[in-house]
Amino acid sequence: MKIPHLEEHVNDYESSIETVVKKKVLWKNKTKDIILNTFNSIVNEYNIGWRVQELSWMNTNEAVNITFDSFPPDLIKKTNQIPSYQFVQGALVFSQSYSGDVYVFILFPIIENMHVENNSKDLGFYDPINIDQKLIIEKVDEFLKEMTKWELPTIKNKMGF
Repeated sequence: MKIPHLEEHVNDYESSIETVVKKKVLWKNKTKDIILNTFNSIVNEYNIGWRVQELSWMNTNEAVNITFDSFPPDLIKKTNQIPSYQFVQGALVFSQSYSGDVYVFILFPIIENMHVENNSKDLGFYDPINIDQKLIIEKVDEFLKEMTKWELPTIKNKMGF
């Protein structure tokens, strides 16, 4: 028994699965390495206390991020001048989604006992084929701009009053 409209949807479904598989294979064989190599080059060139992490969860998704891990050695002496100063982290994350696309976002530092409305910022979804060193560097640049704004916001709030 042939049902024309059902057959069309079956074909669409099969095609969607093929697309997801292609994207996941591309992530595994190429995209993840480009991100890792670019992040590692940046971390090695600019010693500002960050590191690269590879994450894997739920058996299907992986992510690569660059995160602040500690203060750069030149700033430790300055932060030691303020005994109560606490280091906080932020991260730029390239995460493979279930569909095989790569979700790019920033996670802002979390400060204990402080309510923050937006603790992340979406930077977009990308087909893994479109992720190259240029895009990764653009996102690291955007991450650094956002972290600088987070540290020194232009709108003065009443924290500490």
